[in-house]
Amino acid sequence: MEGQALTDALDRLRQEVRQWLADNAPQSWRDRSSSEAAFLQIQRDWFAKLVEGGYAVPHWPAQWPGGGRSLAEQKILYEELARADTPRLLLSFMSTYHAACTLFEWASEAQQALLIPRILAGEIWCQGFSEPNAGSDLANVRTRAERVGDHYVVNGQKLWSTMGQFADKCLLLVRTSNDGPKQAGLTYLLLDLKAPGVTARPIHQIHGDEEFAELFLDNVEIPVADRLGAEGQGWAVAQSTLSSERGLTLLELSARLRGALWRLADLIRAQGRQDDQGIVRDFGRLSAKVDASCAVADQFLANRIAGIERVGDASIVKLSYSRTLRDFTSLGIRLGGIDAQYHSPITFGGGMETGNWMADFMNSYAWTIAGGSDEVQRNIIAERLVGMPREPKSWTLKEGAA
Repeated sequence: MEGQALTDALDRLRQEVRQWLADNAPQSWRDRSSSEAAFLQIQRDWFAKLVEGGYAVPHWPAQWPGGGRSLAEQKILYEELARADTPRLLLSFMSTYHAACTLFEWASEAQQALLIPRILAGEIWCQGFSEPNAGSDLANVRTRAERVGDHYVVNGQKLWSTMGQFADKCLLLVRTSNDGPKQAGLTYLLLDLKAPGVTARPIHQIHGDEEFAELFLDNVEIPVADRLGAEGQGWAVAQSTLSSERGLTLLELSARLRGALWRLADLIRAQGRQDDQGIVRDFGRLSAKVDASCAVADQFLANRIAGIERVGDASIVKLSYSRTLRDFTSLGIRLGGIDAQYHSPITFGGGMETGNWMADFMNSYAWTIAGGSDEVQRNIIAERLVGMPREPKSWTLKEGAA
């Protein structure tokens, strides 16, 4: 399908999605996220509704319900989700992206037939990679798995497992050998978090959230049948997980940022500051930044669709979004006054979507780290796009120079 026919088809899809959201999108969901139980229920209910409508997993292969959407179709879906101000799927994100995409690439047909439908039914997955001494360098993983007959006995600790305290399953990277390079001794297992010997403990962060958990594994038995890839192939499987397609996450987030400008505009009107030239100036500058961030994300997608995406293009999108988000929430804090200084107890996700300015502001700093820090993104842009040398030249003073 090309040209006008494609444009017409995409327009019909947009109208279809927009109408479905008008009929099904949850209302006042921020006001109802007043407790952990309420947050979890809203997340589960909305995911189930999206599955029912065929909009939950557009990035999956076509043989699965709702899958097989083109990038252009996915873009429309995420734009409309942002436009309707629906809850972002925080609880099931790891399940539908990291877990599912790894299973599609590495799991046997039997494993896929068992596990993929469970994800659609609401089973929650988390990731067990990072450890106290193996965060950014996964080759240092120490969690040990010893094979005993038809199962592995696992002992160790995992850290920073997103939503791990709520998960049913875990993508687990373990060490099965100390021979050879560190990467060669890693194996990839699928852990049932309800198995004996597993303890999930929420991590209470400095700003009050408990978005992450640490997992303690004490003689946990995992069947060999729950291994992905061969023993010692865990590094390769883990790279698939880490590079798994996250759909159009940053494009969706940029669109949500634009859609949330009304929150700032409402604050300006509520406080009667429409004539405050400083506030109007800063709001105008921010609006321009948000538009630029959306344009960068749109261009990135256009390049990907055209097959001309470059290494480093995604870093530009990530860097643009993280900096704009910080400016957005900072202005919200200024406008919100003393009321904006209070932090609500349930603020999973943050960014600009919880309805609590202080929570969103503090969480915005996480976006300058998560998925690759701003410093890492700048290095990638400098090396891959600008062509700057990885190591600076060493300079020495000539003899006799002052």
